[in-house]
Amino acid sequence: MITISQLTELLGWASVINIGYLLFATLILMFMRGTVSSIHGKLFNMDEKELSYKYFDFLSNYKVMTLVFMVAPYIALKIMGQ
Repeated sequence: MITISQLTELLGWASVINIGYLLFATLILMFMRGTVSSIHGKLFNMDEKELSYKYFDFLSNYKVMTLVFMVAPYIALKIMGQ
C-alpha cells in the first residue's frame, strides 16, 4: 500500500520531470523552429501556420495537464502536511 508521504514524493518528482520536458519542448520550438517545422511539415503535410497553431496547442494543453494532475495535487498534499 502506498503511503501519503510516498504519493507526495511521487507527485513531486513527476512534476519535476513534466515541467522539465515542457521547458525542453518550449526551448526546442523557440530556438529550432525552422528545423522542427521543416521536419513536421514534410512528415504531416502541413503548412507553417497550421504547425504554429498545433505547437501552441500542444504546449498549452501539456502545461494545463501538468499543473492540474501533477503540481496541484502535490501542493495540496504538501499543505496537508503529508
